[in-house]
Amino acid sequence: MRIFVLGAGATGSLLAQLLQRQGHRVWCGDRDLERARRFLGKKSAIPITEVNARNLHGIVRAARGCQIIVNASASVFNQIVMRAALRLRAHYLDLSSHLTRNPFKAEQLAYSKRFQEKNRTAIINTGAAPGLTNLLVKRAAETLHEVESVQIRLYESTESEDPISQWSPEVTFDEAISRPRVYRDRKFHMGKRFAELEKFRFPDPIGAANVVLAAQDEVGTLPYFVAMQDMDVKIGGNEFDRLRRWYKQGKLSKSRGIVRHRFPQTLSPRKIARLIRRGELQNARFAAVVLVRGVKRGKKEDQRLLIRTECLFPTLYQIRQQGLYATPVAYSTAHVAALFIKFFPRDLPGVFPPEALPLETRRAIIAGIRAHSIRIKHKTTVLKPDGDDDDEG
Repeated sequence: MRIFVLGAGATGSLLAQLLQRQGHRVWCGDRDLERARRFLGKKSAIPITEVNARNLHGIVRAARGCQIIVNASASVFNQIVMRAALRLRAHYLDLSSHLTRNPFKAEQLAYSKRFQEKNRTAIINTGAAPGLTNLLVKRAAETLHEVESVQIRLYESTESEDPISQWSPEVTFDEAISRPRVYRDRKFHMGKRFAELEKFRFPDPIGAANVVLAAQDEVGTLPYFVAMQDMDVKIGGNEFDRLRRWYKQGKLSKSRGIVRHRFPQTLSPRKIARLIRRGELQNARFAAVVLVRGVKRGKKEDQRLLIRTECLFPTLYQIRQQGLYATPVAYSTAHVAALFIKFFPRDLPGVFPPEALPLETRRAIIAGIRAHSIRIKHKTTVLKPDGDDDDEG
């Protein structure tokens, strides 16, 4: 396929390279050509054209002739890029939502009728979290007759001498100032930032870590496509601990204003390599755990089950062993998004989050993920009324 990737940063550049390896014809657009070339690599043959994601006509000109437009730039541009795709009669894919007009529903869903009229497909929120997390929630929900609660727990850490973020400054900025969305008793609510502190057990070698409520996009789609009572998302790790500390110190108050230089710039592969050689960047980790509680009805009796799915993404050290210099977040997001494109259902008009895709598509993506050093482990536990749990598998 002919694919145009808008945004050649840490994730977009790696995604473009992965798509090229799949045999697609790929070209990129970015407002900063010099920065984009640093991320793609000076030896890369992938063409780059200068385009501003705010400019609808510029995107249409740059992407003309493509079959799929991928928005790998900031999610605030989703609607502009979707309109560009519609003008070009192209399919569409992005990595996250912005949730501005309606804080509880992904803004991309409002374009479903327009994509149906053009007989084109849009798949939204196709990264690791959201993206893979949505697929795993749906997988667990399909084994239950009734879903009581969904909990997503994420962990991000960087072992370095100075603050280094795995996210772009724009994403970190949004994370810092946004209030978490929660779904309780089948109703949406805005939670308090960095609230509901919880000690959560992640898979080894991470172990126990503090997690708090976070503004994640999964809550903007999953309750609409999976019937449930409750849902929340929490994040832990030293990167989120730093944001929480700044919030407690009053440094993230809107009344004070947010100074963007607080948030580190995204590291290029060359910069990552340099920091590793100097010993200033030792390692980085990213993990996700999905917990789905519910009822499975049987002929003799009903069972309450807890389905826990653990995802350990390759560490910075493991990624480096593959000859790559990318953060675990960028690596995982790009690889998962590339699989969504590999199994893209072009005969399914409309706008779809991961959990709304056909069963065979979802299964193919999850199966393909295991080939990229992403460890996925499922465990089902029978929940007893007296509080004791028996492992089922």
